[in-house]
Amino acid sequence: MVADHEHSEPPLIRLEGVTKVYGTGEAATYALRGIDIRIGQGEFVAVMGSSGSGKSTCLNIVGCLDTPSSGSYLFRGTEVGKLTRNQRALLRRQYFGFVFQGYNLLSRTSALENVELPLIYRGVVRSKRRELAGKALAAVGLQGRETHSPAELSGGQQQRVAIARALVTEPDVLLADEPTGNLDTARSLEIMDLLTALNRDRGITIVIVTHENEMARYADRIINFVDGEVESDARHGEVA
Repeated sequence: MVADHEHSEPPLIRLEGVTKVYGTGEAATYALRGIDIRIGQGEFVAVMGSSGSGKSTCLNIVGCLDTPSSGSYLFRGTEVGKLTRNQRALLRRQYFGFVFQGYNLLSRTSALENVELPLIYRGVVRSKRRELAGKALAAVGLQGRETHSPAELSGGQQQRVAIARALVTEPDVLLADEPTGNLDTARSLEIMDLLTALNRDRGITIVIVTHENEMARYADRIINFVDGEVESDARHGEVA
């Protein structure tokens, strides 16, 4: 039954022969060298590799923050490379949530206002924004901290605010680039537990870039990058 379902629907994310080249001629640098990746709805995938292996470039292409130099990227069966810049921006806002290592919070605004930001871009009215932002903060365990500024929150709490901001638009896909990179081990594990719960309870597809094995173990599947190529792609319990 499951197999039939998978055949009938295209994968949520499909990269085919994707390359990314920066610069030209002698100065050309290949960030990605013809990668093929498929990710289904509801998966939790960790992308690993050393610095410069292409993992963040891959994440940026998936999140429509960057485009391939060649090859194709299909999201829900749509060829993203054929979309205009505005269409890609719309796709990004509609379907993707982003979490970064540095939180990227606005320092002089409250947790609630930070979480409201993506809704402002969507033109959601203020009362509805407040309601949705409050729910998103509650979902990441920050009830009662709505009025706190980032300076009044710990690193782990700031990252929770960043996750709430990514969640507030109810994205299909959450892309997290080294989300635990600035946190100690205890806070890192809390953030990974939170991401696991969001994946399990809400069915959000999660793709996390990390260089830490301990964090990658939370994922159902680990893709290893080496020098712009996929070295291995294995589910838990499989031999790569």
